[in-house]
Amino acid sequence: MSAELRHLISINDLTNEEIEKIFETANRYLAELGDPDAPHRIAKSKRIGTGSILATLFYEPSTRTRLSFESAMLRLGGRTISSADPATSSAAKGESLADTARVVSNYADAIVIRHPRDGAARLVAEYASVPVINGGDGAHEHPTQTLCDLFTLQREKGAFKGLNVVISGDLKGSRTIHSFVYALARFGAHIMLMPGGKGMELPAHVDWRLRHEFHALPVPREKYEKENADIDVLYATAEQPHQPTLLSASDFKEIDIFYMTRFQKERYAEGAKADYMKVDFNFLNESKYKSASVMHPLPRVGELDADLDGTPRAAYFRQASYGVPIRMALISAVLELDAQNNLEKFAHGFRTAKHPVHTQPRELGIACPNTNCITHDPHDGSYAGNKFTVVTEDGLRLRCYYCETDVKADIVGHAYSKLYEHSTSIRDLQDTVFFANEADAQKAGFKPGARNHAAAE
Repeated sequence: MSAELRHLISINDLTNEEIEKIFETANRYLAELGDPDAPHRIAKSKRIGTGSILATLFYEPSTRTRLSFESAMLRLGGRTISSADPATSSAAKGESLADTARVVSNYADAIVIRHPRDGAARLVAEYASVPVINGGDGAHEHPTQTLCDLFTLQREKGAFKGLNVVISGDLKGSRTIHSFVYALARFGAHIMLMPGGKGMELPAHVDWRLRHEFHALPVPREKYEKENADIDVLYATAEQPHQPTLLSASDFKEIDIFYMTRFQKERYAEGAKADYMKVDFNFLNESKYKSASVMHPLPRVGELDADLDGTPRAAYFRQASYGVPIRMALISAVLELDAQNNLEKFAHGFRTAKHPVHTQPRELGIACPNTNCITHDPHDGSYAGNKFTVVTEDGLRLRCYYCETDVKADIVGHAYSKLYEHSTSIRDLQDTVFFANEADAQKAGFKPGARNHAAAE
């Protein structure tokens, strides 16, 4: 392998070209049997992974993700080792994720991690000496599910650009959706969002990235919050950067794909579920959905009628079955097993292309505002730095390096002079400490700078 590891923590760690290359490889694996609809029998003679070992570390329940990864590695000719229950692992004795990553790196050639804390996968990648793949971390992202979703879209409908996709359900708590909307926007699909209830809209930082980094402009949220108003919100990707486009839901006469998600009860306090919608034949009889294929990342818990299962429009079991060839292609890419499917050695997708990363002392200055972030874990948080990507579009904001939650940062302290100022720009990150407010800066021993005094006068 190359000296620089390629991890997959966010879908934005891959370029569009790399995603397309993974799909080409997955299609090639499917075609080996001459039956593209039989992925469960795929590539039993493909042995390019002989001698390789994949470790699956699952701190949350999983069926499809864990088994499809293990099946994929076996079908490549490799082997798997698994920790599927944290109660029977050293985590129960208090071992940190950082130490687990360092130890398991000696046992396997790649690691797949699932964890209830947002940003846990990025922390593991910091300490591992082998490639790390995110199998879902809290409400952050689930990039390999998005690869399966995009692959299904491609096989169902062809090109992504201009495709009309409605996404409904729990948009706040679903890590699958967060990865999915980024990818759809990047490939030029039209996205209509239908939250399953009040408080289930996209997180503010995901919404912001769609607007400012992927140039997808939403209809104002007030449009669907008003009584009897249309609850569709459309994201339309612009042709050129900084060229927003705005369409109304009425511009769509027909929807191509309806993507439904379950209520993520594990992400909410008891009793938080609203009147969650259900997709059945009555719903799909509406004229704009009359030809829509139905997708769902599974498992379902009542929001998708089982009567749809036997119809050609039910794409969700095909979607699940593509997990094996997609993950075969991904494993072969990160381990450089297939000469036709290597990732670029020094590419980093969309994540770190233009924004610097800043680390400040753990107990000083701003902290990630997401209480479920791995940085706030009472045990593992001590291994995570107070670390942010510094984003300067639309003012100054910090993006947590681990869970990618944003926080506005306009109080900028200077460590050498112990002065702070209100600012939307930075001169020297090495000398900078960001604070949430003036009171925090003063509590840390910083004093107002010249510009602050001038403003006060």
